[in-house]
Amino acid sequence: MLNKFQAMKTNQLNANISAQTWAWLVIFFAVLIWSGIAPASRFTWVLEVLPALLGLLALAVAYPKFRFTPLVSVLILLHCLILMVGGHYTYAEVPLFDRLAEWMGSARNNFDKLGHFAQGFVPVLVVREIVLRRDIISKPFWVGFFSVCFCLAFSAFYELLEWWVALWVGESAEDFLGTQGYIWDTQSDMFYALIGAVLALALLSRSHDRQIEAVSPR
Repeated sequence: MLNKFQAMKTNQLNANISAQTWAWLVIFFAVLIWSGIAPASRFTWVLEVLPALLGLLALAVAYPKFRFTPLVSVLILLHCLILMVGGHYTYAEVPLFDRLAEWMGSARNNFDKLGHFAQGFVPVLVVREIVLRRDIISKPFWVGFFSVCFCLAFSAFYELLEWWVALWVGESAEDFLGTQGYIWDTQSDMFYALIGAVLALALLSRSHDRQIEAVSPR
């Protein structure tokens, strides 16, 4: 009787996962198609959307054996949507953030800072989940420390990629870089990623732990 109940519970969980996956994919591709319709710069669109597509590919490859918790899955989707919006308008010309800049008396569109904040906020929980569910590190402090360090390293590497792209294409990379004349843009990008990573751990670790325990009891 117990085995039958467990089987029913497993089937229900699989059905929920399937429904969540389809909803995730519908939202992803709907926004992807929208972002690709007459973007401000086709070259910038390709550069900005490429990480989202690579992320989708990685999730698809891992899906049969490793499925992230609902919390992390939703955050990954939100991060992809930020990339797509930035790709459509370019990071310096997102209309909502233009209006926010006017309201705050600033001349700078700060959508790129939201992107770099997400670059820490989301990957830190992705790394944390992999580390915990694969039992790579057991001590809570070192799990958090490693996850934050990974995000900082990833953020720094992304800045190197932006630099290499700029060297490769010259002035055409201005929309991709999105510096808007700010000389400390690279350093502030990494700082925003650090803030995002630390804040995600502070706010979501307990909820994350509960979801990890539900899908992968330790």
